Amino acid sequence: MIKEFKEFAMRGNVVDMAVGIIIGAAFGKIVSSLVNDVIMPPVGLLLGNIDFSQLAVTLREKTATADAVAINYGVFINNVLDFIIVAFAIFMVIKQMNRFKRQEEEPVAEPTTKDCPKCFTAIPVKATRCPNCTSELPTV
Repeated sequence: MIKEFKEFAMRGNVVDMAVGIIIGAAFGKIVSSLVNDVIMPPVGLLLGNIDFSQLAVTLREKTATADAVAINYGVFINNVLDFIIVAFAIFMVIKQMNRFKRQEEEPVAEPTTKDCPKCFTAIPVKATRCPNCTSELPTV
């Protein structure tokens, strides 16, 4: 049973998933800091120093025996804005990563066909005679 668990835990995709989760958590902290410490202060300034977290509808006032009951829709607005900004930041990072990845992956593909100089039919590169007009092809 221990041997099977070791094989399961050390399987490539499990290790890759663990690394992805750890890096994702660290990246999430970086993006949250970007949102909270860099992006949200100017957004709050542009919106007239509105602190959405203070916006609420009070359903019942606080009494000596019970806490206040309120719908904190401002916190919800903050979370929605946070999600939109985080999603956009992640989108931009992934878009740039994909752009760099595409540039690296684009090897020059060797042509597999060529045109016959007599009849302009597409034929395999290695052909020595055109199957359409039967003319002999120059060797390259």
